[in-house]
Amino acid sequence: MSKVSSKFIFFFGSFAGILFGYDIGIIAGAEGHIESDFNLSPLWLGIVVSSLMGGAIIGSILSGLLGDKFGRRKLILISSVIFLAGALGSAAAPDEIILTIARVFLGIAVGTASSLVPAYMSEIAPANVRGKLSGLNQLMIVSGMLLSYIVAFALEPIPNSWRFMLGSAGVFAIVLYFGMLKLPESPRYLIKNGMVDKAHEVLMSLRSSKSEVDIEIAEIEEVAEREKSGIGQLFHKKFRMALIIGVGMAAFQQIQGSNSIVYYATDIARQVGLAPQVAAGFTVIVGVIFVVTTIVFLQFVDKYNRRTILTVGGAGMALSFFTPAILGALGVNADVLNWVTLIALCCFILFYSFSWAPLTWIIVGEIFPLAVRGIGAGISSAFNWTGSLAVGLVFPILADKFSFGIVFSAFGIICVLGLFFIRFVVVETKGRSLEQIETEMAGSKRKSAKVAGQ
Repeated sequence: MSKVSSKFIFFFGSFAGILFGYDIGIIAGAEGHIESDFNLSPLWLGIVVSSLMGGAIIGSILSGLLGDKFGRRKLILISSVIFLAGALGSAAAPDEIILTIARVFLGIAVGTASSLVPAYMSEIAPANVRGKLSGLNQLMIVSGMLLSYIVAFALEPIPNSWRFMLGSAGVFAIVLYFGMLKLPESPRYLIKNGMVDKAHEVLMSLRSSKSEVDIEIAEIEEVAEREKSGIGQLFHKKFRMALIIGVGMAAFQQIQGSNSIVYYATDIARQVGLAPQVAAGFTVIVGVIFVVTTIVFLQFVDKYNRRTILTVGGAGMALSFFTPAILGALGVNADVLNWVTLIALCCFILFYSFSWAPLTWIIVGEIFPLAVRGIGAGISSAFNWTGSLAVGLVFPILADKFSFGIVFSAFGIICVLGLFFIRFVVVETKGRSLEQIETEMAGSKRKSAKVAGQ
């Protein structure tokens, strides 16, 4: 392996998040134009927007089945090619059917990358800063979203601008492809497949000393030798809690309502009375909050327990949804309520981007044992995208039938349920090596309870 700096590896290891964030963000600016150009019903609008999530479910499952066999790096490379084809197909789509098919291909690429990148980042990052480095994936996602909001704002007045919006995503796919060509494979994947010398070479470029590398390789070899691989192993009793945590975290992250804002931020802003250009500007504000809060999060993630951050964030998210719903029920003036709604949604984004948005992928990357990490992350990602699909498909229909107060109240209740999940199910992983987490998760119920209480 040619010498590549660790900063380069960590940067491009997480760069796939740009594709993820840009595409889920750009549709917020494009969906109004698409709806108008193709004269779409609320149902068809939901199908076009959420078709990416349907493809992502397929990509997540495929990456889970193939990631442990062919490696994280190779599949991320393939996903960048598929993403480029999907972006160009979306830009050239003559009708909603072709656009939906193109977005399914985009989804396959995004789903593949979204499940593999957390596993890849957790496997190459040192334990003491794994949260911060793994969190780079989330910073890339929100940076991609912010870029997409700025592009959508700039292109808003241009006829057929949605084609330029969707097609521009292909630029990032090209950058990802050439960046990934220089990256190494995950050392844990290499050891699992008998390539210890290559794994040693990779770790020497990422760790501070040879002794640290030797200790880490010994731990990985011991665990790899002890555990069998395969999808069937994922449902073994000793892996059950990891599966519940991974799937639960991934599903809750979406059904708490984040995508109702991410995908439909421009539409929500229009519905509360903002002009189209101003509404597009609101999404830029949302993107700035995402990026700034994620940068702040990276400074704190390895200093405080994961569960504490998730609890504080989840409580803030619930209050952000309940506040406009309660004020609406009390009959507050409509103009005041509209501004409160926009402010509350910004508050939701702040709490979400400081907690559930980044920590879900960090924990999913940490919680699964080496033998099933690829398929475990893939299944978790599939549930994440299933939740995203449900929200993306149903939200425009619900918003057409019910008031924002009713819809937001439902999301607030789900946020509260997420708090109970963190309190009673999720275990603490901060500061532990992946092998230590695996050993503790596979241990007795007594040990699991002890970990949860820390």
